Amino acid sequence: MLQNRFGKLAATALTGSMLMGAAACGGSEPATTAKPSEGASSAAPAAAGAKVGLAYDIGGRGDQSFNDAAAAGLDKAKPELGLAEAKEIEASNGETEAAKEERLRLLASGGYNPIVAIGFAYSGPVKKVAAEFPDVKFAIVDDAAATGANISNLLFAEHEGSFLIGAAAALKSKKNHVGFVGGVEVPLIKKFEAGFVAGAKAVKADVKIDVNYLSQPPEFSGFNDPAKGKTAATGMFDAGADVVYHAAGGSGGGVFEAAKAAKGLAIGVDSDQAKTAAADVQSVIVTSMIKKVDVAVFDFLKSFSTGAVKAGPQVYDLKAGGVDYSTTGGQVDDIKAKLDEYKQKIISGEITVPDKTS
Repeated sequence: MLQNRFGKLAATALTGSMLMGAAACGGSEPATTAKPSEGASSAAPAAAGAKVGLAYDIGGRGDQSFNDAAAAGLDKAKPELGLAEAKEIEASNGETEAAKEERLRLLASGGYNPIVAIGFAYSGPVKKVAAEFPDVKFAIVDDAAATGANISNLLFAEHEGSFLIGAAAALKSKKNHVGFVGGVEVPLIKKFEAGFVAGAKAVKADVKIDVNYLSQPPEFSGFNDPAKGKTAATGMFDAGADVVYHAAGGSGGGVFEAAKAAKGLAIGVDSDQAKTAAADVQSVIVTSMIKKVDVAVFDFLKSFSTGAVKAGPQVYDLKAGGVDYSTTGGQVDDIKAKLDEYKQKIISGEITVPDKTS
């Protein structure tokens, strides 16, 4: 199996703004609710010799969160689907769409098929390059705006998972004061905030909620700046919050450090960060909003191996098990019954979780 992390292929980071794709749901085909895979699958003939290209968002493999979840899906696929090769590349903060396009174009022209783009920053580049290579299958995580006959949109109900996290934060807070740290203030991360606020207020209508975004588009360093994350969370703890949730990618490490210093609690995102974060901060992570990017990436690669790739939106929601909360460490054992009650009410439709802030 290939284990090496590949660097940039040809283009270096360029200055300029990134035009970001819309994060709201939509697309050229009706959305289908995904059913995450269970267990191992045997390799199909179409998988043999497949060369997979995977383009990470800012932070790349090793961010202990969003990108690492995608990497886990690829790592699972290598032996189970018999991939011949996997090439991994990553984005740099501040680069232009042209740089992303060129990377994707080099993968496609180099025989990599399928190609998976991790994050909505690839929206425009994926749409353009996929049109140039109609025989190559593309998938993009967290974006519904890039549409085409050979593009699969892997989407998640982040607001539903974040509702459970908001409820957990309010139930765990002794000061009736919690916080939310967002990486970049874009529609996708606002979905996390909307669900978190709704969940916290469902538990305690008068709960105080602090919100801080680390950067504003077109500046996307908020997804990979632990120092900014620590500063923002420290401010919240100093102001009286005792539980802080982050949706900030690699910046979350700083939030955990702030929680440890303040003797407070933190909540992770995307991966079960009580397992993936630095060992010295894992004890302050009460739970994480799990977003099963690994499952979505594996499902897409598996569908390619069997010739069953579908274009358009594939939605991984709470009902499908695409989002959830983690229980590592046992810190939510005392409130698990209440969280599961909320989960069932969301799944049944009794509770409709907002995906936008008011």
